[in-house]
Order: sequence, then C-alpha cells, then structure tokens
Amino acid sequence: MATHSDVTQVLLPIGGLVGREVDLDAFLQTLMDRIAVTMQADRGTLWLLDPARGELFSRAAHLPEVSQIRVKLGQGVAGYVAERGEPVNMPNPRGESRFFADIDRMTGYRTTTILAVPLRDASGTLYGVLQVLNRRGGERFTDDDVERLMAIAVQVSHALQSTSLYQELQRAKEQPHAPVGYFFNRIIGESEPLKVIYRLIQKAAPTDATVLLRGESGCGKELFARAVHVNGPRRDKPIVKVDCAALPASLIENELFGHEKGAFTGADHRVPGKFEAADGGTVFIDEIGELPLPVQGKLLRVLQDREFERVGGTQTLKVDVRIVAATNRDLAKMVAEGKFREDLYYRIKVVELVLPPLRERGGEDIERLTCHFIAASAKRHRLPVPRLSPAALERLNRYRWPGNVRELENCIESAVVLSEGEILEEYLPLPKGVGVPPPASAGETVVAELSGDLLPLAEVEKRHILRVLDSVKGNRTAAAKVLQIGRNTLGRKLKEYGIADEG
Repeated sequence: MATHSDVTQVLLPIGGLVGREVDLDAFLQTLMDRIAVTMQADRGTLWLLDPARGELFSRAAHLPEVSQIRVKLGQGVAGYVAERGEPVNMPNPRGESRFFADIDRMTGYRTTTILAVPLRDASGTLYGVLQVLNRRGGERFTDDDVERLMAIAVQVSHALQSTSLYQELQRAKEQPHAPVGYFFNRIIGESEPLKVIYRLIQKAAPTDATVLLRGESGCGKELFARAVHVNGPRRDKPIVKVDCAALPASLIENELFGHEKGAFTGADHRVPGKFEAADGGTVFIDEIGELPLPVQGKLLRVLQDREFERVGGTQTLKVDVRIVAATNRDLAKMVAEGKFREDLYYRIKVVELVLPPLRERGGEDIERLTCHFIAASAKRHRLPVPRLSPAALERLNRYRWPGNVRELENCIESAVVLSEGEILEEYLPLPKGVGVPPPASAGETVVAELSGDLLPLAEVEKRHILRVLDSVKGNRTAAAKVLQIGRNTLGRKLKEYGIADEG
C-alpha cells in the first residue's frame, strides 16, 4: 500500500520550490529524479498532452539520448494510458501490442518493465502521464507499486497546478494554435523583449554579480528579482526585501543595518537589520532611488567591502550577501541632479536589466497573462473559470496599460468576479475611449485612453493615478492599495504633479 511517507519522500525535497520563481526545467527534473528513486526505477518520464496535435510529449525525462519524444494518443504505453485513462503495469513488454518498440530503437535503451499512470487535474481531466521504467534488481513492478505511483501522481499533479506550467497547458487546450512555452515559474510571456531578459538572467543568476532592475511600476520587478535569487547559488538561503518607498527616510538606515541597544530613545535592545537577516542570501532593495543620500554611502561600503556598523554601534560586521536593486526612476538623471551618488550608481548596475512595459510585449503576452489571471482569480474566489470573449480580448490588446502587469491582474480579477460564464468587454474596468496598437517604443507619443488626445506616457500615468484617487475620494492609502504601489511612492508622484501633501 502507498504510504504517506512514500509521497512526502518525493515532494518534501522540492516543496519549497513550488510557487516560487524557479527554472521549471530544473524543478521538473528534480521531481522525476525523486520519483525514480522512490519507485526504485531506472528511468522516469513526465508526459504532457499537446491538445493541438493530439500527442503526448516528454516534458521531463531521463532521456540522455534525445531531447524530446512525441507519441500519438493510443501509441505505446503512455499513449494508451492517456487515451484510456487507466494505469498500465507491463512486466514484460516483448510481444505486447501496446509497447512502442521504436523508442527503444531510437534511444538504444532496453525496456524490461513499464509502469504508467494518468495525471489528472482537480476537475478530473487527464492532462499527462507519469511513467517509470525498469524496476531495479530485475524485479517487476507490483500492485503496491501501481498504488504508490497513483498516489504520487495525485500529489505531483497538485504541485504542477501551482505553477504557471499548468496554466500554459490550459491555455493551449482552449486555444490549440497558440504557442506554448515555459521559462520561469510565475513569469509568463514569450515576447522577444522578455526572451532577452530570460537569457540575461540565465547568465547573471549563477554568479554573485549585483543586479539592477529598471522598469515602470507594475512590470514585475520583484518577480524577476526572485528569479535571479532562486536560479543562483544562494537559492537555499533567504531573500530579504526592503521597500525604500514604503518606509520613512528616517527608518530606512535602521531597517537595513539594524541598531544597538540605546542607539535612540526606545531602543531597549539590539535589533539586527535586513543585511544580517539575509546573510548568505540576497537583499532585494526595491525603489533604491528613494534611498537617502547618507544611507547611500553606507550601502556603497557594503557593496565594496561587505561590512557595516549597526546604528549606534562601533563594531564592524562582515556580511555575505548578494544585492539586487530595483527602481522605476531615472538614476542617471538623479546622479546629474546630485540626488544619487555616482559611485553607488556604477556599483549597483554591474548587470542592468531593463524590464519591458506590458504595452511593448505584444498581444500574445497579454493573452497569456490574461488566461493565467482568469484561472488564478477564479480559483481564489472559488468561481467557475469564465470564457474570455473576443471583444474583451481585443479591448485588452488596445489598452495602453500604464499600470502594466499589476493593472492587468487587477482588471481581470474584477472581470472574473463580475462575469457570468463569460468575460464581456463591459466587465473590464477600463476607461472609455479610443485605443490604438502599441507604438514601437515607450518614448513615443501615444493616444491616451482617457480622452483620445495625443499625450506623453507620463501624462497618461498621471491621469490614471488622479482618476484612481478621485474614485476613492482622495484617500491616499486606499489609492496606493488600488495602484499597488507604496504610499510614499504615491506621495512622491503627486508632489511631482504639483499636488500638495494632505498634511
């Protein structure tokens, strides 16, 4: 009988990776390694269903001889399981009509025993097959092995449904001719600008190089920062975030470096800072452009010498951290204005990743993200997954998305809650007006969704923020929550617009 320990033996070593921004290939290969060990099998294969071609393809497998194998539904043991939806335990494949010997001829591998079971999602729909080959010691797979692999398949399927891989499979099923691809879990998209970022992350992540992420608010800087961390050598250590825009300037130094007892009124005990908490791991400094100049000097010292003192302290502390920083501000301009240290600027932009705004990623990425957010929102609110009407999709593609992916996510969540089986255009909480296709670059003048006037992008953002502020009757905390930016960031933007603080 399959035991709980059998299943946890497979999943516990990778449980921490599920739901994080990891390289999905590494995730799936680790999964198959654990399954093979647990089942005492020589090889294992995760087959997934390609609905457009009516085939199974090997997505993760012990196949050193070839990169991928495809079989038609009904072809071979895996194809039979996918077609019939029932497990197959084949002690001796020779002479079996369900055995597809061409794979052995292709790989040069000799299969002696096969066990394969279906993978089903929460609704019971089959979307793949889990298969193991050649029980070690020359033994056959038993009935207990069948039950064990079935139990493992249930847990594996649950884990896979927590990744963006499953959402991509669902989208492919609903839109069979759309391209399918998976890179980093929870980072969805295959547009050319994103592929550039993927390649840079794959190069930079295995190193300890400091990374600067630049991009507009809402384009996913934190997700990419976590991708850098978990695809690097520090993945098993903490990643600690400091949001400079969410903290008063007077507290940022204390947050980063900690303080000694007696450092200030109320400091009745020593408190370590984020750098100490992240020792061995990564410190993610979000909105680094908001960092006060005095604190910039202390950060520069950490980057150069990996040492600092706590606030109110004299003891020099050594720390081993990687720094990933993010900003939506023009740091070069701030350097020219004397608002950001030039030496710190060059220290943090060792590897600079400029994240594309959503409007530059094209319709396919918008559609991929939309399908992902529809499924995620429906699951979160325990609702049936609605269809997306063609008119609604066209409207989403026309819109300029000044709030980027974050705005799209909020838009889709609202539409899912309001819809009744289908997301219609009128359910999208978007401003009325004429939309146009995205321009070639972010710097071009665009047609504003709000009025149809020709406006710079900065003006579009300003009008969007002011509209949200008006909708919440001037409540800046509520507006910041809707916009999903820090209240300090909102205050800074309003100050730039010439709007005085509330006091």
